[in-house]
Amino acid sequence: MKKSHSSQPDSENSSQQNDRSLSALLKFASTQPQNMIDELFPPEFTGEHFEERCKENGFTYWMAADLMVLLGYESATTFAKAISKAMVTCNTLGIPIFENIIQIETTVDGKQAIDYKLSRFACYLTVMNADGKKPAVARAQAYFATLAGAVDSYLDQVDKVERVIVRDEVTEGEKSLSGVAHKAGVQNYGFFQNAGYRGMYNKNMKDLKTIRGVPENRTLLDFMGKTELAANLFRITQTEEKIKQENIYGQNSLESAAKMVGQTVRSTMQKISGVVPENLPGGEDIKKVRANLKLTGKQMKSIDKKKK
Repeated sequence: MKKSHSSQPDSENSSQQNDRSLSALLKFASTQPQNMIDELFPPEFTGEHFEERCKENGFTYWMAADLMVLLGYESATTFAKAISKAMVTCNTLGIPIFENIIQIETTVDGKQAIDYKLSRFACYLTVMNADGKKPAVARAQAYFATLAGAVDSYLDQVDKVERVIVRDEVTEGEKSLSGVAHKAGVQNYGFFQNAGYRGMYNKNMKDLKTIRGVPENRTLLDFMGKTELAANLFRITQTEEKIKQENIYGQNSLESAAKMVGQTVRSTMQKISGVVPENLPGGEDIKKVRANLKLTGKQMKSIDKKKK
C-alpha cells in the first residue's frame, strides 16, 4: 500500500472533513498485520513512544493521525475537536497557527485524505484539550506538563489551557451581547451589564471587585476560574437569546431581563452544585496565564533545537 504526503495551503475544515481524513489514516493502520500495528501504535502512551514518532522536514513535527492513536482515540471527529481547540488557543495567544499546525494532503490506497503536521507545542495544546478520562491522555498530559517544567499538577495545566479558551469565548460573547443590546435601545451599557452581575451574584460589579481585590482598571472576568467563566458565558449568551426571542426594548426592560437571567443562572448553580458563584475559587490573572503559555511554547521549541 502506498502512502504519500504533499503540503497544502492552510484552510478551515469542517469536522466532517477531519473525520474522513483522520479516519482514512486510522483505517490504513487497521489493515496492517496485528504485530505491525502494535509496533507502530503501542496500546499505552509513554514519552518514549511519543518521541519515537517525531519527524523532521524544516521543523520537528508529529502527524495528527499518529497522535490520535497514541492517545487512544477511535473517533476522528472527537479527536479533531482537540486539534480545533489547539488552533483556537494559538489564535488567542497571538501565536501563528501555521507555525505549529500545518494541513497536508495525503494519499492512502490511492484515495485523497487530509492530515496535520503538529509542532511539539501543538501536540501539547492538543493533549491538554483532549479527553483526560482516557488513561493514555492522562499519561500524555502528565508527560507534557513535565516537559513544560510545570510547578503545578498536570490537571492545573489542563485547567489553565481550557480557561484561556473560555475567557476568549466570553470576550466574543460580550461583544455580541453589546451589539444586540445597543440595537435594542440600551443607553447605558454599564448599568445593563451590572444588572446581569447583580442578578447572578447579589452584588454590584464594583462591590464584587473590591471584595476580590481586582484592580479598578481590570475586569472581573480576568480573575475568574474556568467554572465561573463558563457560568458567565452561559449568562451572557442566554441574555442575548432572551432579548432577541422576546423582542425586549428599552434600558429598563433590558436591565430587568439581564438581572432575571443572572438570577436564573445563580439558582441553577445552587441546585446543581450547591455553590453560589461568589464562593467559587478565583483564578490566576489571565494575563499571567497567557504569558506562561507563550513561554511554554518557546520552551517546547527549544527542546527540539537542542536535539538538532
